[in-house]
Amino acid sequence: MRCFVSLAEAAPCVRDGDLLLFRGRGAIARIICVAGRSEYAHAARAVWWGRDLFCCEVRELKGGRAVTLASQVRRFPGAIDVFETNPDDRWRRYDRRGAVEYMRRLAGCDYGYRGVWQAALRHVPLWRFLLTPESDDNRTADQPPYCSHACAAADRVGGGVDPVPQLSDRLTEPGDLARSPFYRYRFTLAGE
Repeated sequence: MRCFVSLAEAAPCVRDGDLLLFRGRGAIARIICVAGRSEYAHAARAVWWGRDLFCCEVRELKGGRAVTLASQVRRFPGAIDVFETNPDDRWRRYDRRGAVEYMRRLAGCDYGYRGVWQAALRHVPLWRFLLTPESDDNRTADQPPYCSHACAAADRVGGGVDPVPQLSDRLTEPGDLARSPFYRYRFTLAGE
């Protein structure tokens, strides 16, 4: 069950580096949701810059960027879920600051269309039987990231904890992040 909260009410509860998962609209978003076995089509991070709350993301047609979370809530009211990262501090060695810094440094990077294509191929019947499972995170840096790839890599490389073990960051989808115990749903941003 969703808990709808305005951004003004939610902002004091959002921590640096919390996960933002977007429910998609449109045909491409629907394909991502169905293929990823979830309701989510996009992943990003909440990042505080001084007293301003930003959305750091890697988005198609734009690449890596930082925009105010308020601007995204205006565009997608009721479609952005906030997930607490490292609930109850279960992963004691997690470096939240390092993960946030990693996401900030992705601003200006290219979008990983090749990675999206590789992840999508793993859902094509028959084709996926020809591919071997991939859990090697060492190949992550050989191509630009896409949204959920960037979020997983931020926690693994910058934060020191792999949020989706046994799956390469470059194949991680928004639904994989939603199912990870490293994140816990808090609330949905209803508007400003």
